[in-house]
Amino acid sequence: MRVVVVGSGTLGRAVQQKLRDHGHEVVSVGRKSGDSQADISDRTSLVALFAGLGSFEAVACAAGDVFPGPLEDTTDEQWAKSIGSKGMGQINIVRAALPYISDAGSFTLVSGVLTDEFTYASSIGTTVNHMVEGFVKAAATELPRGLRINCISPTVLAESVNYYQYFPGFEPVPAADVALAYLRAMSNPFTGRILKLYRTDS
Repeated sequence: MRVVVVGSGTLGRAVQQKLRDHGHEVVSVGRKSGDSQADISDRTSLVALFAGLGSFEAVACAAGDVFPGPLEDTTDEQWAKSIGSKGMGQINIVRAALPYISDAGSFTLVSGVLTDEFTYASSIGTTVNHMVEGFVKAAATELPRGLRINCISPTVLAESVNYYQYFPGFEPVPAADVALAYLRAMSNPFTGRILKLYRTDS
């Protein structure tokens, strides 16, 4: 399977490695690095990316910026950039790739634990995660040609120590475990699922 992996950070690299370990061909995409470059907040950039890639069977997104901060201190720019990147950025990945992805291919997007668990300074993250997950559930009913779409929802990554301050009391998850969930979403015949890599008390 030829998989386009968008995102060159800790999670993106883990997804790329997990897919290669299982014999898949990976096309890595980053803002300034990777086999190809694109900015997910720029739909024109995404259209150009997918139009030039040739054939592919799956797209995985492990990218998207969100600004943490107390609600009363958040700015219009922070809200717009967060929605434009992790929210509309992922939606536009699907829209831009749709004409080019192979029949019965799959999309895998990313949300996060803040969909279900709230911390201080999480209003933007929670809102954007709900946007992504809502899109995945609805798009699963509309995608043509046997295409599938799922979402991975991890807690804070074990490798992302700088983010621990925003998730007090949360048990981190290794990026390799999250990458395994991406592989599961791409390789099995389900759609519209949110694969959660955290425990809650509900």
